[in-house]
Amino acid sequence: MKQIMKRLWLMVCMALCLGILSGCSAEQTEKTVEDAELYGFLCNAAEETLKTFVAVPEDQIDTVVEALLKSRDSVTASGLTGWQGVMKDTGAFVDVLASRAVENEDGTYEAIVDASFANRKVEFKVFFEQNDQGLAITSYSFSPEYTTGEKLTKAAMNTAMGMGTVFLVLIFISVLISCFKYINAFENKAKAAAAPAPAAVAPAPVTAQAEEELVDDLELVAVITAAIAAYDNTSADGLVVRSIKRASGAKWKRA
Repeated sequence: MKQIMKRLWLMVCMALCLGILSGCSAEQTEKTVEDAELYGFLCNAAEETLKTFVAVPEDQIDTVVEALLKSRDSVTASGLTGWQGVMKDTGAFVDVLASRAVENEDGTYEAIVDASFANRKVEFKVFFEQNDQGLAITSYSFSPEYTTGEKLTKAAMNTAMGMGTVFLVLIFISVLISCFKYINAFENKAKAAAAPAPAAVAPAPVTAQAEEELVDDLELVAVITAAIAAYDNTSADGLVVRSIKRASGAKWKRA
């Protein structure tokens, strides 16, 4: 029990250290813009952009996005699409609460606007970078402020959807595997139906060799010759037996 408690405390301490380090790194990677003129420009640009986005009617957003894409303004189109994705959760725009501008270590800038909406607060960010023509906007982001209950509900729904998808795929695979035996039986039946039927064996014809063997039987030839001579009342000297064929028994029965 003591070892388990020690391990739990060790895990808690590690988590706290990681949180402190991440907070320190976040503070070190960005700093407030010192140039007052640049600071004001970034904040005003972000606020005006937010007001422009929220002023577009919901039923016209798709049309405006298509027009922006045709004019090759994909950055503004993506920002407006991001606003379209969160507008149902935020509700109507109320007012700007505060704004600030920070500079990152890589030389880029962020203008952050905290705004109030009917349903919740939203953190709106505009990202800038320096180029040959001056400052250029690279992207936008909307981050609604959800409650703990809403976050847990979304996490549970995402977990349920993920697990449900996995189970559906597994069920589909198991059903597919169980169908293999029916597929194999169907293939065997198809092969059997396509195979040619064996040819019927014809009865072997009576060969001349068998007839010769009967003719060579001298006793049988003598008996048959005497019977024919007696039947015709003639001499057997003029009779020559050239072949002997066996007759079916049915004819002898009818005689």
